[in-house]
Amino acid sequence: MSTTPHEITSSSEAARTMPTMADVAALAGVSHQTVSRVLNNPPAVSAVTRRKVQEAITTLGYRRNLAARTLVTGNSRIIGVLVSTTVLSGPTGAMLAIEQSARANGYWVSMASMKTQATHEVGEIVSHFVDQGVDGIIAVAQTQVALDATLEASAGRQTVLVTSGHVPPSVSSVEIAQHEGARQAMTILKGLGHTRIAHISGPPYDLHAGARAQVWKESLEDPEANLLVEGDWTPQSGYYAAMSLLSLSKPPTAIFAANDQMAFGVLRALNERGMKVPLDMSVVGFDDIEGADCSIPPLTTIRQDNQVLGVAAMDLLLEAIHGLPARQMTIPTHAVIRSSTAAPSH
Repeated sequence: MSTTPHEITSSSEAARTMPTMADVAALAGVSHQTVSRVLNNPPAVSAVTRRKVQEAITTLGYRRNLAARTLVTGNSRIIGVLVSTTVLSGPTGAMLAIEQSARANGYWVSMASMKTQATHEVGEIVSHFVDQGVDGIIAVAQTQVALDATLEASAGRQTVLVTSGHVPPSVSSVEIAQHEGARQAMTILKGLGHTRIAHISGPPYDLHAGARAQVWKESLEDPEANLLVEGDWTPQSGYYAAMSLLSLSKPPTAIFAANDQMAFGVLRALNERGMKVPLDMSVVGFDDIEGADCSIPPLTTIRQDNQVLGVAAMDLLLEAIHGLPARQMTIPTHAVIRSSTAAPSH
């Protein structure tokens, strides 16, 4: 359908009547520079003046042109967040904390997830972030492939890595103390007198899983004992792994599951076998997710604070954006003793 001259005129008039910063300044009775300060650095303006400017903005329906602002200041106030495709509560909690911390500091988040975590995929995502003019990038890299690809694609840009892998000192990073957390789990069980301790690990390509499995193996009194079963972080994999361990001629007396979800599967398997926890088997998880205190029995686990992790990642990125040197941070874990662990009864 053709456009009439009247329609063209109406469109042009609408464009001309869009309120500008000068209109806001005139209505509020302040300078253009004062309006800019209210928008970009509110604490620098008195509460009375700030309120007048905000009322003028609301009255006029003024909206900032972010593209123009980026051209003038060189800052988009947007950060890119690159994550592994996952529905696990840990990474999800960290992502939420990053987003909330970013907004609290005046930034918005552009998020993308890695499906294959291949180098070309990470490169495409980082290129998209660059096209958006992001001020920095936070990458949650749980695999070595994702870590290496992110380091390559983001070279020369303000980047923070959330990972348990090795990061060069020139790049800021933050991680949960995976090794220490696994040691805490094993210390609980060994301190109760368990010597045949099985481990249900996460996927072999996962850096968190690898760290926890490594500590489990190093802590065994008999490193040759075949008590490792690989899971995939889901309750179903924990269930089948536990069934496999219970079929051994000499089953373990304790199971250290690499996350709480798999530990829940273990508890189901033991219940179906008519075994009592912790009388017949002790169980320790990792994460302390919501609901860990409501399992039957309440789960002994290792708490990792993903809220603190996400906030720390954003703090490190702000430091990088402001030109401060890169640094590495480690967030400690905490053992949470509940009712799923006790001394072996045999």
